[in-house]
Amino acid sequence: MYKTKEIATLVGLHPNTVRIYEEWGFISPVPRKANGYRIYSDTHLFQLKIARTIFRCEIVQGDIRKKAREIVYACGKEDFIKAEQLTINYLANLEREYSHALAATKIVERWLKEESTVSSCTYSRKEVALLLDSTPEAVRNWERNGLIKVPRLDNGNRLYGERELEQLRIIRSLRSAHYSINAILRLLKQIQQPSPDIVAILNSPTDEEDIVSVTDQLGTSLLDAIADAKDTLALLHEKTTF
Repeated sequence: MYKTKEIATLVGLHPNTVRIYEEWGFISPVPRKANGYRIYSDTHLFQLKIARTIFRCEIVQGDIRKKAREIVYACGKEDFIKAEQLTINYLANLEREYSHALAATKIVERWLKEESTVSSCTYSRKEVALLLDSTPEAVRNWERNGLIKVPRLDNGNRLYGERELEQLRIIRSLRSAHYSINAILRLLKQIQQPSPDIVAILNSPTDEEDIVSVTDQLGTSLLDAIADAKDTLALLHEKTTF
């Protein structure tokens, strides 16, 4: 049995964070003594370790964070079998994200070398969204925000070529990493300059904009998140096999 300060020290959290985690349902309801002091069990300790591990990486934002929270909520309800399955799905999602990020990095490298894209393939918005593991609505939103201009056919329908697909891959990866619209616009405008510093472009706000706090390197951060997910899965697997 543990007091609030004791269990907080064991997992490296502030005592107030432990109390908030109980309020949010990240851990099971904590019984109290007659004097009102909370008394935590080994189950609470395990639940806190899961939350601490899964939220360790800075990349856990947006939809990725939502999936991570589902795992923690399942643990908070002591449904560790469900949490394990959710973690397996979460890990697969992170690995897909890393694949997209890697593809985007290779595209940028090719653009910097001024290597042209040779392909006669064309796609509809729906087909592009499918290739990006995204939605037509997200692609439409990027167009409305001026991140990409897509040629139109005589009938008014947009026609996405390989160059547009490459640009969308970059946009998708950076938006997944929580880069602002303005940061991405700045990248796309400056990428053709001689030897541009991509990270510096992304993380140097101008006087007219605020850049959302993000990880320094998307690929590295996703690898960290993948490692954390694997650690979480190992903890859950050990728990569910007892």
